[in-house]
Amino acid sequence: MSIPQLLLCLSLSMVCISSKPTEKKERVHHEAQLSDKVHDDAQSFDYDHDAFLGADEAKTFDQLTPEESKERLGKIVSKIDEDNDGFVTVDELKAWIKFAQKRWIFEDVERQWKGHDLNEDGLISWEEYKNATYGYVL
Repeated sequence: MSIPQLLLCLSLSMVCISSKPTEKKERVHHEAQLSDKVHDDAQSFDYDHDAFLGADEAKTFDQLTPEESKERLGKIVSKIDEDNDGFVTVDELKAWIKFAQKRWIFEDVERQWKGHDLNEDGLISWEEYKNATYGYVL
């Protein structure tokens, strides 16, 4: 290898080494937090209420007296306790969480469907989808 070629290789190597790294792209999709509130059980249960009940339902509970709140939570626990033994097992809690997630998904699908079925015929055509989704752009 000649000296000019060696110098060229060396200078290219230095450029590569000293160049600014490209922006790192995040490859992981982070799930939304269960609550925007701080999780500190010693101070309050706001985070737990949001995570367990959902933010909207937790707001309702915030308006209740402690007695009303206990009564409503007791009813929810009774629904979770499938074998009615007075205790909530891990499996019962998992089943409840899956039920609550499915309920939210079905409600969201219904809301989305109504928003896209512009002529309310029970079907969503490509034209309706485009207009509902991109109509403000077109």
